[in-house]
Amino acid sequence: MPVVGPEKLIALQRRAEEVRNICILAHVDHGKTSLTDALIATNGIISPKLAGKIRYLDSRPDEQLRGITMESSAISLYFSMLRRSRPESFPEQKEYLINLIDSPGHIDFSSEVSTASRLCDGALVLVDAVEGVCSQTVTVLRQTWTEKLKPLLVINKIDRLVTELKLSTSEAYSHLSKLLEQVNAVIGGFFQGERMEEDLLWREKIEKRVNASAEKMAVLNGELVGVSQGSTNGEFEEKDDEGLYFAPEKNNVIFSSAIDGWAFTIRQFASLYEKKLGIKRSVLEKVLWGDFYLEPKTKRVLGSKHLKGRALKPMFVQLVLDNIWAVYNATTGGNNGKGDPAMIEKITTSLSLKIPPHILRSKDTRAVMATVFAAWLPLSTAILVSTVEYLPAPLAAQSTRLPALLDASPGASHIDTKVREAMINFKSSQTDPVVAFVSKMVAVPESELPQNKRKDGGSMTGEEARDLAQKKRAELEKMKIATGGERDNGLNGITEVLESAKLNVPGGNGILQPGDPEHLIGFARIYSGTLSVGDSVYVLSPKFSPSNPYALPEPQKVTVTGLYLLMGRSLEALSSVPAGVVCGVAGLEGHVLKSGTLCSQLEGAVNLAGVSMGSAPIVRVALEPTNPADLDKIIKGMRLLEQSDPCAQYEVLDSGEHVILTAGELHLERCLKDLRERFAKCDIQAGEPIVPYRETIVRAPEMAPPKNKDLPRGTVISITTSKQAAIRLQVRPLPHSVTNFLDKNARAIRRLYAERKAKNEGRREEPMEDDDNDGHDGIQGVSVAEPGLLSALDFREKLRAAFAEAKGQESVWANVVEKITAFGPRRTGPNLLIDLTPDEACQKFLQDQLVPEANSPSPDIEAHADILRSHDLSDKIAYAFQLATAQGPMCHEPIQGIAVFLESITIDAHASEPDTGRLTGEVIKTVQSTIHSGFLDWSPRLVLAMYSCEIQCSSEVLGRTYSTLSRLHATITSESLKEGTPFYSITALLPLATSFNISSLLLKSTSGAAQPQLLFHGFELLDEDPFWVPQTEEELEDFGTLGDRERWSKVLLDGVRRRKGLVVEGERVVKEGEKQKTLKR
Repeated sequence: MPVVGPEKLIALQRRAEEVRNICILAHVDHGKTSLTDALIATNGIISPKLAGKIRYLDSRPDEQLRGITMESSAISLYFSMLRRSRPESFPEQKEYLINLIDSPGHIDFSSEVSTASRLCDGALVLVDAVEGVCSQTVTVLRQTWTEKLKPLLVINKIDRLVTELKLSTSEAYSHLSKLLEQVNAVIGGFFQGERMEEDLLWREKIEKRVNASAEKMAVLNGELVGVSQGSTNGEFEEKDDEGLYFAPEKNNVIFSSAIDGWAFTIRQFASLYEKKLGIKRSVLEKVLWGDFYLEPKTKRVLGSKHLKGRALKPMFVQLVLDNIWAVYNATTGGNNGKGDPAMIEKITTSLSLKIPPHILRSKDTRAVMATVFAAWLPLSTAILVSTVEYLPAPLAAQSTRLPALLDASPGASHIDTKVREAMINFKSSQTDPVVAFVSKMVAVPESELPQNKRKDGGSMTGEEARDLAQKKRAELEKMKIATGGERDNGLNGITEVLESAKLNVPGGNGILQPGDPEHLIGFARIYSGTLSVGDSVYVLSPKFSPSNPYALPEPQKVTVTGLYLLMGRSLEALSSVPAGVVCGVAGLEGHVLKSGTLCSQLEGAVNLAGVSMGSAPIVRVALEPTNPADLDKIIKGMRLLEQSDPCAQYEVLDSGEHVILTAGELHLERCLKDLRERFAKCDIQAGEPIVPYRETIVRAPEMAPPKNKDLPRGTVISITTSKQAAIRLQVRPLPHSVTNFLDKNARAIRRLYAERKAKNEGRREEPMEDDDNDGHDGIQGVSVAEPGLLSALDFREKLRAAFAEAKGQESVWANVVEKITAFGPRRTGPNLLIDLTPDEACQKFLQDQLVPEANSPSPDIEAHADILRSHDLSDKIAYAFQLATAQGPMCHEPIQGIAVFLESITIDAHASEPDTGRLTGEVIKTVQSTIHSGFLDWSPRLVLAMYSCEIQCSSEVLGRTYSTLSRLHATITSESLKEGTPFYSITALLPLATSFNISSLLLKSTSGAAQPQLLFHGFELLDEDPFWVPQTEEELEDFGTLGDRERWSKVLLDGVRRRKGLVVEGERVVKEGEKQKTLKR
């Protein structure tokens, strides 16, 4: 294939109708990169013989080693075809620019899928013909649905149906039909969920109208009867879902085998058989798939009702699959393992294919097969023609996609009309406002930048060659002097010197040198206007809102220092980029952390980064340098990594540890490799993964008796050290429904707190700040501008409904919502502080109206300012509640699911003049220890972070897979045999604490036949009391008098306490102390 120069691609960027921005999405190992190789080969970048083997866009060495994609990569491709502007006109040559993004399929890198999908207008969704719909397939389909992308289904690896499963053509057709139904069922589920949500919102809207009309009727005595009737007569508008589903007759389904280099659509075979059968192509497109049959004699198309008992094959089997199966049998031999040269000649003659004689004589049957398919059904033609004809250009895509995305963005009502119109109507002139979305920052070595690379294809000049020779001769002389002329070491020394000698030419050769610094380039899509080098634009963070554009952090204005055409492993410099193009933007380093929006104006700007979704990191590992002097390098490297990786996060714990948060074990390995080799460039020691836990209490049937028999369980009375105050409170477990509700609505609680604070201070509410350490374990890290937050009224009503679900405890939780003082920990957690004091010492959080007099002293008390009141301790008690729930008594992990009832605060009126500073510390310490004492009066439990683990394996290794999962304390939730395949699909809940070696354990036990896919599921209660000891005779017989059989909950608890330096029960700090000595003496 001829090599297409970058000048041709740059010229096509100006013709928006001929541009297509697409991404390739699929589950891991479903053939995305192999398919991309075949498309790249059409532009002469790689040889067609190497397509599917070289994995061109997998530019990282670890990607090539593991055989999976870890980073999304972009490349621009040229494609030309003959098209008719009208059915009666002559075909004309049309040229197209395909901006293609290859994304990872592994679940650890799902954030890369999010960054790729936001930049595109269409998507190629690949599904393995054997494995079918997998967990990540559902994820990428949901991503296309959320981003309003137009999908094109590619059923890949159909060759496995022939070579592995050895299905007949009829069985293969049945299998493909069921696979298509599975994919459409997923799409139908998304549509149904959206319609149910819209129906609920419609009913709420109608209800509000009816209530408003009823109030007016009561005032006007029936004057507005017509209004109430009119408001209820509006019917719910139904939407047609016909255009959503995949159907081969609509030409939105492609059948392919990327490894063998072939693909086809129904339209291709319809044009092949149009003349032969004498049936119009438009008719053939509708009947080639489905229950339609071809009568051999009359060449008529029959439906299933007109078969009259005849055993005819469906047209898809007879005209399509039979021919493909025949090629496989003639080349690779099918079941016999030998090809049939006579059959090959017959096939090539009937299809009018010209195959070179040396290939027909070749003994490599796969080469013969690949050549036949490449001449008959070339993969690139089917994919690129379908992309051009079915997927939209940026002009059409933005007019349909952007209105919904803009309405969902933060402060949508304050977006400037010019900006909105320029984006939706695709205005790309120099005078139109510039809007670009930066999905992620990509780290590029300095030697890879276009200005530093050689312009003449890499050939050295004479001076450079002489310099290299002189340098090598000097190194050789030094080697001879160092070795002293010894013969044994001479050859090895020369080899080492030759390997170490490098050409120090400006720009280098594109190889990463030890001193080659990294530069961050924005991976961006231009939505309106034209962006040029030297332009000044505002960088908007994900927290930006046009309703308050100057709020902190105030957006900064930066100058674009470079624009690049992304060509996979290389970059090409650009001077300007019009709307609708995916490109690289330089000059954003230090201004964009992970994602952001570029806009030419600040007031009325749009925030596209605020609606992006990414997977939250869960695996936390503390890092330290092997050489303490390299600490600054590690800190700088981790900051660079945080900017370049859309999912990784960096934080410093209170203990001083430098911690990195990643999505999973494989993601952690990639981040550590990047730190060592690219960003920090020093040796790094990684500690054991820091697993998040939570602590809670339950009402168990076999609890120990209360510590104080005179008080209810969980009730504790404590007195401060100075005897000035006594506090009585009770700790109780929250109902499960309330805990879940509070956990899901943490953002709403934070918003309510911000509104309450703004109202108290009498100022305008500022945008809500996103705490990087929210949730303590980094699990709840989602965008601040999350749509659909509950209002204060809705939050109260739904919280009351959650309390009402607690059966048998109605008297305990009655009227509790109005008495809530605080949520914790971090003011948003699933724990409640409830004020039951007679004088209402604490301010209520969910009051309908704030009562400023609640905490203000009366005039009589103002005359005696030295008198200490219970109201003066309310803020200390609330702060102590936050501390107590942030670090539980078991292992200093966050507490969830408890309610603390503050029953009374007694102050000694005869005490001397109070020392406020000393009393503050005493109250905080006393309340914190009192809450922990009440907590331990119940049956404590650990709450574990869990993965949802999905494994596909054959029946031969099913038993070994179950054995491995049981050793890791996994709970099997489902097991099913995939119909039409020999594979079982197993779903299990796996504790995060035991998940870090599951890939290697399964690899060893099943000889590589099973691979897990891990997705964070949430927190699950471990129903074991870690402090339980055997009491009855049966328990003593089973567990021993000392409880020698340690419980797993106790093992986990002791492990956390040991890591945090806390006292572990039963362990001696000093062992054999009499044998220790001081070595310096």
